[in-house]
Amino acid sequence: MTTQSDAPDTARLQEIAADLVDRAIKAGADAAEASIGESRSTELSVRDGQLEDIERSESLDAGVRVFIGKQQAGVAFSDLSIAGRDAVIGRALAMAKAAPEDPYAMLAEADRLATDPPELALFDASQWGPAELEAHANEVEKAARAIEGVTMTDAAFASFGQGGAAYATSTGFNRGWRKSMFSYGASVIAAVDGAMERDYAATSARRPGDLRTTLDIGTEAGERTARRVGPRKIESGSLPVVFDRRVASTFLGALCGAISGPAVARGVSFLRDKLGEPVFGETITVRDEPHRDWAHGSAPFDGEGTVNQPRAIIDRGRLTTWFLNSASARQLDMAPTGHAHRNLGGPPGAGPTNIHLEAGASSREDMIAGIKDGLLVMEMFGPSLNANTGDWSVGVSGYKIEQGEIAYPVSEITVAGNLIEIFGRLVPASDLEFYGAMNSPSVFVDAMAVGGL
Repeated sequence: MTTQSDAPDTARLQEIAADLVDRAIKAGADAAEASIGESRSTELSVRDGQLEDIERSESLDAGVRVFIGKQQAGVAFSDLSIAGRDAVIGRALAMAKAAPEDPYAMLAEADRLATDPPELALFDASQWGPAELEAHANEVEKAARAIEGVTMTDAAFASFGQGGAAYATSTGFNRGWRKSMFSYGASVIAAVDGAMERDYAATSARRPGDLRTTLDIGTEAGERTARRVGPRKIESGSLPVVFDRRVASTFLGALCGAISGPAVARGVSFLRDKLGEPVFGETITVRDEPHRDWAHGSAPFDGEGTVNQPRAIIDRGRLTTWFLNSASARQLDMAPTGHAHRNLGGPPGAGPTNIHLEAGASSREDMIAGIKDGLLVMEMFGPSLNANTGDWSVGVSGYKIEQGEIAYPVSEITVAGNLIEIFGRLVPASDLEFYGAMNSPSVFVDAMAVGGL
């Protein structure tokens, strides 16, 4: 492993962002913001111990948003020459003049900006060269193929990337930051009598030392795949269901969508009338933590430069906040919460940073042991959600639970219910691990509609 000398230069990115804002104001904008991102990554894949593909990608993209009164427009672009910058600003101003007025469109108020944001550890300067990438991918594949029943490799990969970004506004904000990411994993296949089953495992982290071992990941990929061989269908009915932690974060995703300020402001949320009310059981707490060092979703400030802070989104079952950017906060006559998400060349969205459901007291194994007839869900596909009502259904595969034990693999099943009801009955297990920006332990729901035969 070596140290990369050409890591993204955030000072240069900040200079470009500031120049774009300055040019926009001089060209006639009442206010302006600019964001710029640079990334470099390498990904390599192997199959059967042989190099299959290696890709190196580099990008440098920017976005500028301008305001003329209550009119706004934004443009994303990649030509950062002086002529390119002027052309984009001219185009954005012309678009703004033709845009309808938006009474909520403006930059974040200056007194809400993060003037002293925390210094977060998110960037590791080391790099993996092609030889190291190939070695990691081969090690993962070897461990996966060593599991009995695994017959072939779909893909084994390793990758690393580094990126930098900057954000500047005409209200005086100008900050930059850098991030890194390392990962490897594998997808393998078990084939029996012409029928194939596939599963995977992977790990990613901002620094190599936080990765799970290649042996651990390969073994997990192989074991998950081998256990899926020979799935059966089951009868339809109402069953208790345990959702493995790898899929349980789906419920966090649905929660985040329902409490997004723009969705609430439009009235398109099944939780639109639930602020301050119990939504989950009183043992449930969900936290958003933007300032965790080395975490996947961390940020020293939000996408509009405003202060962000750790908070309990769900506190002992009660919904405490929406995810508000400046525009949705104005529309709802509330204060921004520091949850703006940057979009190159467009208005920001709103969402979480590092969000997790706190672990419960019981292990997943103890939950399963208490189920006479139920389902353990390991994979989801094709979810359907009515954002207004919370009605939800999804295709799943996993395992039948009988007499407190995992009995056999199952597939071609759907589970369905209303998320308001599901949230109220959801019980977390104790197996929480932090592996991404959205993390959940396994969860148990005492009764759900299960569609099979």
